[in-house]
Amino acid sequence: MLHQLISTINNLDMSTISDKRKEVLEPLIEYIQQKVNDKVDINLNLICTHNSRRSHLSQVWSQTMASFYNIKNVRSYSGGTEATAMFPMVAKTLIKNGFQVKTLSEDNNPVYSIKFSDNEHPVIGFSKKFDDDFNPKSDFAAIMTCSHADENCPIVMGCDIRIPVTFEDPKNFDGTPQQEEKYLERSLQIATEMKYVFSKIKV
Repeated sequence: MLHQLISTINNLDMSTISDKRKEVLEPLIEYIQQKVNDKVDINLNLICTHNSRRSHLSQVWSQTMASFYNIKNVRSYSGGTEATAMFPMVAKTLIKNGFQVKTLSEDNNPVYSIKFSDNEHPVIGFSKKFDDDFNPKSDFAAIMTCSHADENCPIVMGCDIRIPVTFEDPKNFDGTPQQEEKYLERSLQIATEMKYVFSKIKV
């Protein structure tokens, strides 16, 4: 794993997660643990309305923490109820966290390669609907990362389970002096919670 990223992960303080929040995360832990016990693939589809901010951060950090804790056969995806574009501040924030981010295509919906390790396959980041052909069609957990998507996307076809793990939207601070700080704050919150989830998995 990349050195700066390891430093970021080691500095995450899981004691900051409240008991109430741990209850929210428990169904995700149970889902992953059951898949590990059954020795089958673990597919996670992180879903938010526009697939532009929180769902990407959640996808990247869940894949990274699975690797950090050596949980095999985890594949993290992301999607929205509509496709827009991964917001550029997300890429900048991930770079600050220690990821290597490369733009593979530049158009209205850029495609990014997001590497957490020299020798692992990168996370491919771009905006898409949750049921896009890039994503799994069955045998996955639909993890709702924003309340709007959770409320307005009542059916996710093919999923094993639907788990709401919602986060506040850093978009609220776009164009303000606090933008960079708030994106970093949200990224580290998601990282800390994904670290907690995967630290609980017994292999």
